[in-house]
Amino acid sequence: MHSIENSKNTLSHLLQKVQDQANRARDFLAPTHELQKGTTDDGLPYVVMEASKGVPTQLFDINDVAFGQISANAGIDVRTAKRLQEKVPTEFDSVVNALWRKTPNVRMLRTHDHVESSDKTVVGSNGKLRAFVSDKFKTFDNAHLLNATLPQLMESDAQWQVVSGDISERRMYLRLKSNVQTGEGANVNDVMANGIGLSNSEVGSGSISVYQIAWTLACLNGMQTQNKTRSSHITSARDSEDWGLLSGEAKDADNRALELKVRDLVQSYANRENFDAVLESMRLAKLDVIEGEKSEAVQSLGKVLQLTKKETANVLDGLLNTIGQAGYESGSPVTRATLVNAVTNVANSADIDDVDLWQSRGGQVLNLNRNDWARVAMVA
Repeated sequence: MHSIENSKNTLSHLLQKVQDQANRARDFLAPTHELQKGTTDDGLPYVVMEASKGVPTQLFDINDVAFGQISANAGIDVRTAKRLQEKVPTEFDSVVNALWRKTPNVRMLRTHDHVESSDKTVVGSNGKLRAFVSDKFKTFDNAHLLNATLPQLMESDAQWQVVSGDISERRMYLRLKSNVQTGEGANVNDVMANGIGLSNSEVGSGSISVYQIAWTLACLNGMQTQNKTRSSHITSARDSEDWGLLSGEAKDADNRALELKVRDLVQSYANRENFDAVLESMRLAKLDVIEGEKSEAVQSLGKVLQLTKKETANVLDGLLNTIGQAGYESGSPVTRATLVNAVTNVANSADIDDVDLWQSRGGQVLNLNRNDWARVAMVA
């Protein structure tokens, strides 16, 4: 067993935050007719949960994730809901409360028992509502994922080391690279390393994910490969009442089975053969040369990937960063491999919840079909 920590103590900080959040976490099951949405005079939304079964009345601030889920539960587009919350909060509260009474359903309220000191809070708040999800939501939390995977990562012959670890309101992310599974990529001295990524959401913003990353070591750009596995937080009993009838022991056993599955996936992504296949794909990508002008090729790539104008501009900046690196040979043609690095370079400055998106887009570029690549490479 070896240490996977890096020089910044990223893993230690992540574990501390996960433990702190776990200590503050409280879940409640409540029918919506026992809930009431309100808004303070200065515009802060909140939810009141009536006293029930020995639990006193609770008042919770609402974060953006829970607000979006409350809107979806009421059948209101979140952008419309935000506008109503800002412009006509009293009327919006009345609509939500009326829907909760007339079309009741049981929700799980996932909360933290106090809010961050930097947050503006409602007077008398018992904490923050961080998720408003189905009563069948499967509570496989960040601690479950880390407990299942860290021993395997530390024992692996791949000699993993943490690259980054983050938690947002939506997801937790942990990304690692191998210190021994390395190889030459698209160019001479362009060393790449095998990598693995883990992500999870405690609030219903996506599935548990285990995925392979190919890191370009010169710039630590990461590209997610097509080797990816997801597991939903919604249980197999989501269309019945079975999950609600299960004992705590049965639910723990279900989570244990998922932990074992995740552990085995972590082991499989340490496979050298999988990484060698990615290296070969990058070498072949060097042979796909851009025939047209660089900026026009990026504009065409933006259309193929269905990027916004701002995102396409970010890719162009990523391309300039890539060809401006010390190791890049001046005058070398721009290739598919270059564009992979241009796209993944955007992840280095992206918001926490967008890093995976840009790394997976790099994989999309590597695996573009012939027709789509021709649209990019042959642009006049």
